[in-house]
Amino acid sequence: MNIFPFEWVSHCITHVGRVREINEDACLDLPERGLWVVADGMGGHDAGDVASRLVVDSLRDVGGYRRFSEFVDDVEQRLIGVNRALIEQAQRIDAETTIGSTVVALLAYGRHCVCLWAGDSRLYRYRGGRLVQISRDHSEVEELIQRGVVSRQNAGNHQLANVITRAVGAAPELYLDAELNEILPGDRYLLCSDGLNKEVSDREIRECMATPNSEKICETLVNLALSRGCRDNITVVAAIAC
Repeated sequence: MNIFPFEWVSHCITHVGRVREINEDACLDLPERGLWVVADGMGGHDAGDVASRLVVDSLRDVGGYRRFSEFVDDVEQRLIGVNRALIEQAQRIDAETTIGSTVVALLAYGRHCVCLWAGDSRLYRYRGGRLVQISRDHSEVEELIQRGVVSRQNAGNHQLANVITRAVGAAPELYLDAELNEILPGDRYLLCSDGLNKEVSDREIRECMATPNSEKICETLVNLALSRGCRDNITVVAAIAC
């Protein structure tokens, strides 16, 4: 198999936002290795910036796999190792401390890609004018949406909107969801922390993704969020398969 049938062009931006003093987001942009990652340190918890940085740093040297399954397995095992390290670090402080981070990763190999995630950082795909959210938020409000208790239109204002149900470092066992997809020429992928979708609608994301320029996509989305006050940190990674 030719593991590089596409040329990938990508760009990333992370910004502290307009309100917070510390950026607890981190990102990884490795088009030559087919890996892109966004991690969002859990707000309100100790050392969220440490957790998100540990997530991305653990994946910086990935590569050299003979099979796609080896790539996926290695990323999963590295994240499981980070989960274990964060749990141990938190326990050294006290029993009530949580040091955690969401993670969403896009892994490309040959003509397929896998999305791995835990938490509410997202992966979108833009193809043929249509935007699809590949990941599904691990959050209390998403569970209410799936049960029909809350409408998606009203979810952003719900009192549980910021409560996530899964993250690296949140529990002794880390469970990552995975989604396999075929890559088509011209596909555009967007990874983002929830600082983006708190300020920018899916319709607006779709309109920005129509631009066939990864740097322009990132700049436009971040500037749009900042123009609206951007209460949270914001991170975006855009990757295009050429």
